[in-house]
Amino acid sequence: MTKERVLSGMRPTGKLHLGNYLGALKNWKEMQETYDCFFFVADWHALTTEYASTSDIRTYIHEMLIDWLAVGIDPEKATIFVQSMVPDHAVLHLLLSMITPLPWLERCPTYKEQQQQLTEKDLSTFGFLGYPVLQAADILIYKAHKVPVGIDQVPHLELTREIGRRFNHLYGEVFPDPQAILAEIPKLPGTDGRKMSKSYDNCIYLSDSEEVIRNKVRNMMTDPQRKRRQDTGDPDVSPVFAYHKIFSSREEVERIAHECRTAGIGCVDCKKILAGNMIRKLSPIHEKRAAVAADKKRIIEIVEQGTASAARAASQTMAQVREAMKISF
Repeated sequence: MTKERVLSGMRPTGKLHLGNYLGALKNWKEMQETYDCFFFVADWHALTTEYASTSDIRTYIHEMLIDWLAVGIDPEKATIFVQSMVPDHAVLHLLLSMITPLPWLERCPTYKEQQQQLTEKDLSTFGFLGYPVLQAADILIYKAHKVPVGIDQVPHLELTREIGRRFNHLYGEVFPDPQAILAEIPKLPGTDGRKMSKSYDNCIYLSDSEEVIRNKVRNMMTDPQRKRRQDTGDPDVSPVFAYHKIFSSREEVERIAHECRTAGIGCVDCKKILAGNMIRKLSPIHEKRAAVAADKKRIIEIVEQGTASAARAASQTMAQVREAMKISF
């Protein structure tokens, strides 16, 4: 490799929204210019929480791939593949699980957090407890040098490093020490002011039409203290203004902030400006998305080619792993 390798993936648990785009895909698009990028659909990871309802996963995989290509993830610059189509992920997961101490998994920050948050799901499964080992296998099998993560995901990557180091200590140097690329994730609330989440039904999706976007923006929450047109407002507590900071020009942001505080603009007009700016900036993605979705054969070709490339890289690593562990015959 002449470039450092980057590995990242997404779980196909629903349609992709603006938070996914601004927090990950936009960064992926930039990274593919300077790194050897491997981007994968983490469908096995989806099963850690969605094992009881798998009927939509195939559809979400297809929609996710369309969104990736629409925002500019280029199969000529990055390897795009589906996790379950490279069985060596599962083999390395099994081998790494043999050497991973149980307390390492039990202290994982999201283990108890998600059990408390997702109370409607039974997460007392071996697969959910051990998903950090699968995550480590995903990263280590491609000998990734860098992994883009948010600050809250750093402990997960540290666990991957610990597992890799333990393997190297027991069997000899095979895996590099993957480092974090800390991504700047803009704070983009949902349309109701809460965290943007599919479960809250407060997302603006990359697949939303212009009409749907206008309707969602029209119904967005604003400053709850501003009940009448003549009331002054505080733009910093309005989800609408958070979107203006991303989709409107600097001059517009400054003007809208001033006019909101002085009641110079009403919430209806403020939302109309935002909707127009949002649609204008997203229109290239929407146009590309329509073209990509119309060519299903090309999507299949991209996944098959990317998966073949990923499988070759994974196979090379697994040959080294088996030799190091003295289990190659």
